[in-house]
Amino acid sequence: MEILIEKSWKEALKDEFEKYYFKNLTDFVKREYRIYQCYPKGSEIFAAFDACSLSDVKVVIIGQDPYHGKNQANGLCFSVHNGVPHPPSLKNIFKEILNDLGVAYPVSGDLTRLANQGVLLLNATLTVRAHEAGSHQQKGWEIFTDEVIKIISVQKQQVVFMLWGGFAQKKIRLINTKKHCILTTGHPSPLSANRGYWFGNKHFSKANLYLKQNGIKTIDW
Repeated sequence: MEILIEKSWKEALKDEFEKYYFKNLTDFVKREYRIYQCYPKGSEIFAAFDACSLSDVKVVIIGQDPYHGKNQANGLCFSVHNGVPHPPSLKNIFKEILNDLGVAYPVSGDLTRLANQGVLLLNATLTVRAHEAGSHQQKGWEIFTDEVIKIISVQKQQVVFMLWGGFAQKKIRLINTKKHCILTTGHPSPLSANRGYWFGNKHFSKANLYLKQNGIKTIDW
């Protein structure tokens, strides 16, 4: 797996790429992609970083692992390729944006337009075997993405971290809560949302209010 990643991230993570665990992870991912159908495609594994440089990060949204259905995953958490039906969690995200900000429900589920504005859409695990949820967890990706969160916490100021669900909320230990904004709520999946733990969180307006108060350009959600 060649490390093709945006230059500011490549510089910030250069030590990580040389560590023993990452070399083992690289070998594992290469083998998986050679033997099995895996997602996202190889050129999109680091798409979240390519679409949002370290200097541009304003908001961080943390997912668990990529969609494992055919042609869904595009390297950004919760996002899918153009033309792909919206998965349930993404539908609920768009519904909350509509309820919160009045932004019309979009045709495309590709969230690259958010990433290009400074929203890092980070999955904790960056790859997955087709139709096998969680199949690439505990192979080293979580160590890598935890380091990403630490780097943002240390090097950046006034970043909004949206931590949805129990898994993402555990990442709070990696973040300096005194200089960043932490927003927590339930996961947007139907299992959580239908029990009242998602809708009405108003994270999108809250994020923009925080950014505006700190003189940072807001996100066009």
